[in-house]
Amino acid sequence: MNFQQIVAGRIAGRILRLLYGVRYTDMCPFRAIRRDALEKLGMREQTYGWNVEMQMKAARVGLRILEIPVNHRRRAGGESKVSGTLRGTFLAGARIIATLLRIAAEKKANSGS
Repeated sequence: MNFQQIVAGRIAGRILRLLYGVRYTDMCPFRAIRRDALEKLGMREQTYGWNVEMQMKAARVGLRILEIPVNHRRRAGGESKVSGTLRGTFLAGARIIATLLRIAAEKKANSGS
């Protein structure tokens, strides 16, 4: 992972810990979840914010979350659409932040009613 991915993951992890009391070490998009549990989350995001939406909603409803470390290696070829360019990093980051704010606002709206 490159520098901006590591920093962004740590920042997002701290925000989720403050909001939900959960500890995530990574924001990677690789997930495993039972279908019935996924359907209950009401996922909306279809782009780069999908992983953070899933993590936030899973934490909110109290799903058991287990992180399993996996080995990373450099790409065999090509360049990432996200972390390979400044534009890609900015666009993905903006989408992730927008999703994080939307889900956090939903939490406040639901708890305020």
